[in-house]
Parts: sequence; structure tokens; C-alpha cells
Amino acid sequence: MLTTVLLLTVFPFAMIYSALTDLLEMKIENRVMIVLVVAFVPAALLVGIPWPLLGSHFLVGFLCLCVTFGMFAAGWMGGGDAKLIAATALWFGPSMLSVEYILFAALVGGALTVALLVLRSHFLPVTGVEFVDRLMETETGVPYGIALGVAGLYVYSDSFWLTAALG
Repeated sequence: MLTTVLLLTVFPFAMIYSALTDLLEMKIENRVMIVLVVAFVPAALLVGIPWPLLGSHFLVGFLCLCVTFGMFAAGWMGGGDAKLIAATALWFGPSMLSVEYILFAALVGGALTVALLVLRSHFLPVTGVEFVDRLMETETGVPYGIALGVAGLYVYSDSFWLTAALG
């Protein structure tokens, strides 16, 4: 019961919350990553991931953090995006799930970017809805947390995590 509740709530909620806060506020809160990292160990132990493999999961998360922090430092992505990628990669670990996550996030993020560019070229930021007007401003970045959340949910839905929760 505890395993099911943990696996059906923590990761999916973190992805949805990150996507929504990035859409509405252009911010992904640090507490989301803290929850993901802290919840990972008990979740992993509850589904039977052996201790040595836990280290590999943390290594993948750390490597993703190093790469994405470099991208943040270069101004290519937001700090919240960098941390969310790393925290998500921690859950997917040294498997094709991490690769699928990165690739799907890139595809969704690319589509989101193109959609925003098209919208921004045709509409002025005068809707009166704060977050919509901010998205329409050409100086505003892309709320990539949407793509990261969608990709995280997509990959999670076909992962061993969900199988363990429903199994």
C-alpha cells in the first residue's frame, strides 16, 4: 500500500507541479527537486532496487546535474530546468529511460519553442492574463519545465516504477 501511494503520487505530482509553476511563474521551485531526491531512496528500496544500483542512479543524476549546470552557466537553460533534469534522471538511472526522457523532452521542448515563436509573431501581449502576456513577450524565455514534466510523465508511465506501483 505504501509503495503504491508513494509511486503514484510523488514523481507524477512533482512533474505536474513543475510544469504548471514554470508555465505560470517561469520558475521551478527547489523544493520539488528536494522531494524527488529524498523520496527516491525509500521508493527505490520499496521496489527492490539493490544498493549498488542506487549508486549508479545517483551517478546518472550527478552527471546530468554537471552537464545541465554547465548549460545554465552558459545561459542556455534555467537553473530550475537544470536541477529538474538531474532529479528526474536520478529516478530513471542508468537505463534507456534516461535517454528516452532527454530525447522526448527535447522533442516536446522544440515543439513548445516553435509554437511560442509562432504565437509571439502573431499576437501582442495584451490579453490581461499575466502569465499569458508574459509568454507572448519576445524577451521571455521558454517555460521548458512544461516539456520536462510532460517527458517525465510519459517515460514514467512506461517504466518499472509504474509497473511496481500497479503490480
